[in-house]
Amino acid sequence: MTRTTADSTHLTDVVAPHVAKGPVPGAVALVARGDRAEVAVVGHADTEKTVPLTRDTIFRIFSLTKPVMAAGVLTLVEDGLIGLDSPIAQWLPELAAPQVVREPSAPVDDVVPAARPVTVEDLLTFRAGWGFPTDFSLPAASPLFGLMDPFAPQNVPDPDSWLAALARVPMLYQPGEAWLYNTCSDIQGVLVSRVTGRPLPQYLDERIFRPLGMRDTGFVVPAHRRSRLASLYAPTPEGGARLADAPDGQWNSAPAFPSGAGGLVSTADDLWAFGRMLLAEGDGILSPVSVRQLTTDHLTGGQRAAADLFLEGQGWGYGGSVDVAPREPGQVAGRYGWTGGSGTAAHVTPSTGTVTVLLTQYAMTGPTPQPIMRDVWAYAAS
Repeated sequence: MTRTTADSTHLTDVVAPHVAKGPVPGAVALVARGDRAEVAVVGHADTEKTVPLTRDTIFRIFSLTKPVMAAGVLTLVEDGLIGLDSPIAQWLPELAAPQVVREPSAPVDDVVPAARPVTVEDLLTFRAGWGFPTDFSLPAASPLFGLMDPFAPQNVPDPDSWLAALARVPMLYQPGEAWLYNTCSDIQGVLVSRVTGRPLPQYLDERIFRPLGMRDTGFVVPAHRRSRLASLYAPTPEGGARLADAPDGQWNSAPAFPSGAGGLVSTADDLWAFGRMLLAEGDGILSPVSVRQLTTDHLTGGQRAAADLFLEGQGWGYGGSVDVAPREPGQVAGRYGWTGGSGTAAHVTPSTGTVTVLLTQYAMTGPTPQPIMRDVWAYAAS
């Protein structure tokens, strides 16, 4: 598909004030309608302001990995290798007999058996029973933090060891009862590898990245591309930024555990390619039916309300949120996408044919979107 780029003046006017006042060191934003995109590139890849950002700067996208991971699972469904209603225990026997805490606030040893098997669709909708609730202090939520380190993927063990550790953690809810954040995408990654008999990075590269021309997307940054990788910063208590990962850090070698929840790096144009695929009803990667499943809300009103800290009243498709009750100008009914804790966001709006991407390297302090995100979303919806 031919791409053209429009004058970026207006989008730059939205992004530049946030970079100027800090602590966001820089941002690459893209708002595309059809083949035409506005692109704003503002600021630097580092706080020392020695490396200017470019359109092809590579960012750690953290949870923007989740929609890509869900698309990968759906390719297996289309190939007939798994079904949405298939119990995952067929490929993940470690999770064949999960335990559930008697109630969410119960100790981790006060458990009952799961009422039914966990299915593939439970993983896709984040209703399998494992994951982060709005109350992080719940006893059964605490062990999950030890199974992830988004800033240091090299510290996470291999998939078999990771899954064995997860199997020892009781579920917070029975399968299908509640939406819980994050963990299901990592389980999806192990599932894809087990079903295909191939490492997750290899499978996603073959089925999604290479066909879409997503050349800079993956779980590791090769040496010849490392000069384009932005530094990653975490907030300080004083409101500043501390270096969390340098270009020669955690992403310069393949991790033992490729995280389907947050392990990818990417660029604005690569994410535009993924968004265009969704707007084109799959474009040979997925079928129109799979795209509709991916981008349709599957939650009940009660489940959305209970997850308000993360979803802000919106729904959840497979791997990303779906706007169902727009509260702010940037939210549009049917808009699908998600944010990444590294300061990234990407959405598609089918009703307007819009793809919106924002990439920064300043990590979020929690589930609430950063002001720069809300301003770019409002601009894209205007």
